[in-house]
Amino acid sequence: MLKPRIGFDLQYEPAAGSVVLPNVAGEPKRRFGRRGSKMKALQLQKPGHASITTIAEPVAGSGELLLKVRMVGFCGSDLNSFRGLNPLVTFPRIPGHEVSATVVEGHGDFAAGTNVAISPYTSCGRCASCLRGRPNACQFNQTLGVQRDGALTEFIVMPPGKLYPSRLSLKELCIVEPLTVGFHAVARGRVAATDTVAVFGCGGVGLGAVAGASARGARVICIDVEDEKLLLAQAAGGAHVINSEREPLHKRLQELTGGRGPDVVIEAIGSPATFRAAVEEVAFTGRVVYIGYAKEPVSYETKLFVQKELDIMGSRNALPEDFQAVIKLLEAGKFPLDQAVSVIVPFEEAGNALHSWSENPSKFKKIMVSLD
Repeated sequence: MLKPRIGFDLQYEPAAGSVVLPNVAGEPKRRFGRRGSKMKALQLQKPGHASITTIAEPVAGSGELLLKVRMVGFCGSDLNSFRGLNPLVTFPRIPGHEVSATVVEGHGDFAAGTNVAISPYTSCGRCASCLRGRPNACQFNQTLGVQRDGALTEFIVMPPGKLYPSRLSLKELCIVEPLTVGFHAVARGRVAATDTVAVFGCGGVGLGAVAGASARGARVICIDVEDEKLLLAQAAGGAHVINSEREPLHKRLQELTGGRGPDVVIEAIGSPATFRAAVEEVAFTGRVVYIGYAKEPVSYETKLFVQKELDIMGSRNALPEDFQAVIKLLEAGKFPLDQAVSVIVPFEEAGNALHSWSENPSKFKKIMVSLD
């Protein structure tokens, strides 16, 4: 059951691992997927405005499963969408791509009541990326809540191949997808136990990179300007922290790496300064992995690309093996989930939560919305 406490910054905690679909007392059993049925959804009407509306309930087609949405997480892209700063989003748009859900009607390997994490991406199967076995970078990808309506609704339909079942709690399942993005960057960087890895930015995505590199046995240096994020990054597996607002970044990296620089740098901020710093600070013959988007053109001293003979890579979304690796990490209890999540709010407060986050971005780490 949900246990509310007083005030907006409440934690609404569903029972761990629950597979029971909630029903209102006295309400007749719902006929899921009935054509013409209506359900609630949170919709971004225009920048700065989010409200609960009523839309048609989805009907599962051939090769799809109907899911009851249980919990949805907000990330930085959702905040940018709310602010009207996400160039991939048009309005109105239903957000939500970090999802835990429950299978309503069983089919194949998915019994009714199975709790799952969701991969929110699509792939065409025909573009160059898909043909190379890298559908995470599909040229025509449409992510839930970005190019297409997302999961902040009562029900969604998904193909079985996008579902990852586990006995994890709903809260744990909800954080799987954001962590996979960092895990995928670690895989792109070919991180090994012998590496020293520097992660620029310890927000949700960077935190996944810290945890993923640490899980491979690497020594991880966490870089940010907020001490609270750095403490969380340490709890996720970081060996060293650098507050680059107070400490000389180059000097500290040189001290921690014996004058060589990090073997791998993962950039998870998306600023021109950190894009340049990644190339400047990485070791000779090192690897640089970019997750963030720089918001303006970046000027490089390109001779470093050649002199250092660098591998410079982009990293986008995640692959099935990244989802499996994150689930394994969470099942082993090796991620500080309670520290990473600031607040869980009920569905009715989701719009207010976005507004509060937009007004005070440093106040929150991860916001989750419970639809139970």
